[in-house]
Amino acid sequence: MGFWWCMLFFNSLVPVVMLIAGKWMQKRPPRKINGVYGFRTARSMQNEDTWQFANVHCGRLWWKMGWYVLIPSVLLQLPLMHSGDTAVSIAGIVLCTLQVIVMLASIAATESALKKAFNENGERK
Repeated sequence: MGFWWCMLFFNSLVPVVMLIAGKWMQKRPPRKINGVYGFRTARSMQNEDTWQFANVHCGRLWWKMGWYVLIPSVLLQLPLMHSGDTAVSIAGIVLCTLQVIVMLASIAATESALKKAFNENGERK
């Protein structure tokens, strides 16, 4: 049972980080383009406008996706509460993999939004 609680905690970390970082990026996106934190891709770092757009857009996505991932992650683990460590471990690996895929999908979605809103030179269309 202790292992199940541990896995519940760790499988909730990715969605909770997405929720916190998403809200933070929406409300307080990084002011200056930097290589340390924020949504850092070549397209997003072209100028201040693309930088702000990408960070706010990604923040909104992470806020929504965080909820879409957190709730099923918890609900899918509930039936395994009294299962063996192997079943809980396999479920944890599957959940973690799916969470990372969702998180990486937000990169593609934000890049697509940047491509629709800006031209190759970083100027709004």
